[in-house]
Amino acid sequence: MRLDRAVSLAGLTRSEAKKAIAAGRVRVNGVIAADPAMKVEPAQVSVDGAAPVDAGPQYIMLNKPAGVVTATEDRHLNTVLDLLPEALRRRGLGPVGRLDRDVTGLVLLTDDGQLAHRLISPRWKAGKLYRAECEGRLTEDDVRAFAAGMALSDFTARPARLTVLQAGDDRSVADVELTEGKFHQVKRMFAADGHPLIALRRLRIGPLTLDAGLGPGEWRRLTEEEINALKTSVGLVE
Repeated sequence: MRLDRAVSLAGLTRSEAKKAIAAGRVRVNGVIAADPAMKVEPAQVSVDGAAPVDAGPQYIMLNKPAGVVTATEDRHLNTVLDLLPEALRRRGLGPVGRLDRDVTGLVLLTDDGQLAHRLISPRWKAGKLYRAECEGRLTEDDVRAFAAGMALSDFTARPARLTVLQAGDDRSVADVELTEGKFHQVKRMFAADGHPLIALRRLRIGPLTLDAGLGPGEWRRLTEEEINALKTSVGLVE
């Protein structure tokens, strides 16, 4: 790989990379490098003394706060990418699936297109777990209604697992797991069941569980174990 291309992986544009090289800010194996065209391995390259460039696919866990849209860009609203450092924003990351603006919790961001596709494809049945707070008292009738699949105006939702955690006359809390994620699906299912949502939070995608140590808007890279578990769950690792 050309040196200027390797430097751009650190979050710089190609022209910025060339300027950084010309200014002596780039080192290859600890030695200042001046030729933008020299052939290098990204792991040999550092910019401004930072750690070597990571050229591999990126896997980011984000705890999405309310009010942020799950998109790569928006003219008027903050996006999940706006919560990341500029160097990561320039790596071509995208969210795996969507969360509504008012929904909080786990968002997976990656530039691994094959993994992202399989995680959202109904064929691979990657479960998504949500914590829902809704109006009214949930009962076993509601559990059975979710388990049977639910006819909505434009499609019939697949069977989902509803686990009631708290049930009160005014509000209830439940976990719901489903293997598809159509537009406003969880909200629409609760509304169709007569229990409009008050709040919704995503806790898990496949085997990946939201890190309880991440506050709203915080993020971290996935561990190798988490990456392997995700890939295994959708048949990319045997």
